[in-house]
Amino acid sequence: MSNSSMTAHRPLIDSVSQSTLASLEKLYFADTRPWIVAFSGGKDSTAVLQLVVEMLLAVGDRATKPVLVLSSDTRVEAPNVAAYVTGALRKIDDAATTLRLPLCTQLVGPTAAESYWGKLIGKGYPPPSRWFRWCTSNMKIKPSRRAIDEITRRHGSVILLLGSRISESAQRGRTMQEREINSRGLNPHHEIPNALVATPIADWTTDDVWEYLVSNPCPWGGNHNFLVSLYRQAGGGECPVVFDLNTPSCGGSRFGCWTCTVVKEDKSLQGFIRSGEDHLQPLVVFRDWLIELRDKPGYRSDVKRNGNAGPGPFLPCARQEILDALLELERGMGMPLISDAELAYIQHQWSLEFDFQNQLAVEIAAKYGRRIAMPDVGKSAPSAEDDLLEQAALEAGINPDLLRQALDIRRTGFPSLDKWGAKTQFERAIGDLLDKAARQAEQTAPA
Repeated sequence: MSNSSMTAHRPLIDSVSQSTLASLEKLYFADTRPWIVAFSGGKDSTAVLQLVVEMLLAVGDRATKPVLVLSSDTRVEAPNVAAYVTGALRKIDDAATTLRLPLCTQLVGPTAAESYWGKLIGKGYPPPSRWFRWCTSNMKIKPSRRAIDEITRRHGSVILLLGSRISESAQRGRTMQEREINSRGLNPHHEIPNALVATPIADWTTDDVWEYLVSNPCPWGGNHNFLVSLYRQAGGGECPVVFDLNTPSCGGSRFGCWTCTVVKEDKSLQGFIRSGEDHLQPLVVFRDWLIELRDKPGYRSDVKRNGNAGPGPFLPCARQEILDALLELERGMGMPLISDAELAYIQHQWSLEFDFQNQLAVEIAAKYGRRIAMPDVGKSAPSAEDDLLEQAALEAGINPDLLRQALDIRRTGFPSLDKWGAKTQFERAIGDLLDKAARQAEQTAPA
């Protein structure tokens, strides 16, 4: 937008923002429910947060009700966007302390078991698709819900402030207009108990948002120039903080996860690269490679985890190949792409499924200078009993680790088989162990 058109429109946006600020102030003092501002770092959530901060500054010492700025990090965000969001959160916290505002930030993320690499490499999930979009629930909804549930346990109820706008899309507009709204402009969240939703900029246009951001100083310091440049580079919208599965995926024209395989092309990442961030190109190549592996013969089991026929999880050899390639990419990029906790979880999951010696992921990580600290592994020098066990297993043509695990099941799980049902349960446990051993034998990586 040109400077002349911005100047001409300035009185209008001032009127819109002042009206919104007045509504926010009225809402703030209407009850004691704490506020949660969903902040993704995009233009809409930034506008909402800036309005909230301006309102808190305007009311001064009367502002005592807590406001939490909640942001989500999937751990696979585009690196430049992730760095921008974490930097913004630090500035917001510092400003809140300096200005004595009842406001703090919280960055949530998935556990290792919920993470992208934990699911894909650890458990062998295929890359997300339109038909199997496991990423949103695990990486966004669950972490955010945990934070909200903790606050509702302490306060009984919360108000979520979202940057949703009616003009954002036709579908979003229909959804917002169909919601039941009370006299204060709030509607109950359809999935989160004890949570009401406020959408302060629901009626704002895209021009309103940008003009407000560029026409008003950023209350936590600096300006929004970098945010503007991100949008110019990506050519898309923000990927919102997600609380339910009704929110669309963040691929396409939005900047979201660099691993996103739900869409054919990540336009935002490609936009960053075309704008000069060539160092991000290897991420695109790796993401495209994951899509190829999803349907590549010999990489996935012929049986689903539920036992039904059909494309199942990645085979052990495929998971090892992906982990090796990811760590190679991480070394080439010179930035962390997978955490120590995720590596430990991957090794743990492999040990449960096919890695009897508990070392495959450890060895792959060691090639790249990464050390997996497995909790309480309890490794010690072999005892005389271990030596005899290994010798007996080799003479019988049995995997020593398999025999050792069978004995452990008998000793620790079923010290007595006299109890009713114990024998049946023991046989079932041994059967599960043998099934695991059979899968390992069938799925051994080719030489």
